[in-house]
Amino acid sequence: MRTLAAGNKRLPPFSRGFTLVELLVVIALIALATAGVSLSLRDSADSALQRDAERLAALLESARAQARAQGVPVVWHSQMGGTAFEFAGLPPPGLPRAWLNTQTRAAPGIRLTLGPDPLIEPQAVALSSVSSPGRTLWVVTDGLRPFKVQSTPNGPGAQP
Repeated sequence: MRTLAAGNKRLPPFSRGFTLVELLVVIALIALATAGVSLSLRDSADSALQRDAERLAALLESARAQARAQGVPVVWHSQMGGTAFEFAGLPPPGLPRAWLNTQTRAAPGIRLTLGPDPLIEPQAVALSSVSSPGRTLWVVTDGLRPFKVQSTPNGPGAQP
């Protein structure tokens, strides 16, 4: 029976283990597989609608601040059946006019007045997605606080 003694340079084949190159190849394959899976996962319609709603709230706040700073009325309204929108009253180039996701729609015929007064009337706009018809998000303000995204047109505890 062979034993591993000091000075014996021959190791049995089962005790050698993996080389660094073999380990690096396996790690690279795992990284490629993980990258492929993460790229193949598509963004859900709910998260795209949430992102568009949060962006609209930020754009409305920006337009509201510009209306107050310039002393001009700014009106947001949906266009083309809710597939686009416009901020009327802002000088060019203005603010964006399209949704990030082409499936997002605003309720048609909605007009939000954003200034120049510091206090505006309570306002809300409903956003929905063509790819998830049952889901609606609301971008609302009570006229004093900033616009925020919520799942109902009324705030918590508010009477309908």
